[in-house]
Amino acid sequence: MDENKKKIAVLVPCYNEEKTIGKVIEDFKKVLPEGTIYVYDNNSTDKTSEIASSYESVVVKKEPRQGKGNVVRSMFRQIEADCYIMIDGDDTYPAEYAPEMVRLILEEDFDMVIGDRLSSTYFTENKRPFHNFGNVLVRWLINKLFKSDVKDIMTGYRAFSYDFVKMTPIMSDGFEIETEMTINALDKRFNLVEIPVNYRDRPEGSVSKLNTFRDGFKVIKTIFRMLRDYKPFFFFGIIGLIFILLAVGFFTPVLIDFFKTGLVAKFPTIIVSVGCASIGVICWAIGLILEVIVKKHKQDFIINLNLLSNKKNDRE
Repeated sequence: MDENKKKIAVLVPCYNEEKTIGKVIEDFKKVLPEGTIYVYDNNSTDKTSEIASSYESVVVKKEPRQGKGNVVRSMFRQIEADCYIMIDGDDTYPAEYAPEMVRLILEEDFDMVIGDRLSSTYFTENKRPFHNFGNVLVRWLINKLFKSDVKDIMTGYRAFSYDFVKMTPIMSDGFEIETEMTINALDKRFNLVEIPVNYRDRPEGSVSKLNTFRDGFKVIKTIFRMLRDYKPFFFFGIIGLIFILLAVGFFTPVLIDFFKTGLVAKFPTIIVSVGCASIGVICWAIGLILEVIVKKHKQDFIINLNLLSNKKNDRE
């Protein structure tokens, strides 16, 4: 298929963005005139939908289930395209990087292009110190756990291939969606690349929907949930190790007393020690069994991804 005829979808999830949605649409119409802009209104109580609908060739849809994850899930399921650009409707990301992101997807065969804010202007533009700390903490955790070097885990500015969109299960409901997509891409070994992008804070009158502590807790919870799902032997192995160490800690004084006196005087302690050791061994066994299952799922995923790619090539 001619590269110029490939379909590009610009995905804009929105909740009460009447102050900025018009500028986002205008900017993307300038830099990607060949793209179709999809604005998904997530129960806005302002004029977001009316403003978006006033622009020619902009597709406006409604998503009644509250939360960005729910919006992205619907976008990925409903929209067919060769390249997808996802951008927040708050005008914090410049549109000028979009053509290069599209090129990397369509010409260089990357599956995800990540707009890296943290290597650019994010820390000077973002005036919320706990958000800055949270971004650094999440980045460190994921890179350590998945042995990667992604510089911006939680950016809302990304481009995706058709394969990634159709083969990525979206389980999150809220703003932890970016973390989930990044972890899934790392686990499934999709082809990723990052490009530095400038970040600007929201304009005056535009209000962030993020709650630092509530949404931060959700992101950390998502990391541990996906660690359990994607690396079960590591997850349950750590839990098992904790119980084994507890068992050793409880049993050691009893053993020392036995060598000194030849008597076993603390039967309740021994019972607790044996119980902790049993739980630890069971956790290791659970982790090992689940690790085999996860490996089989990864093999099935690769087969299904190859089948999807073949169907796409036949369609072209």
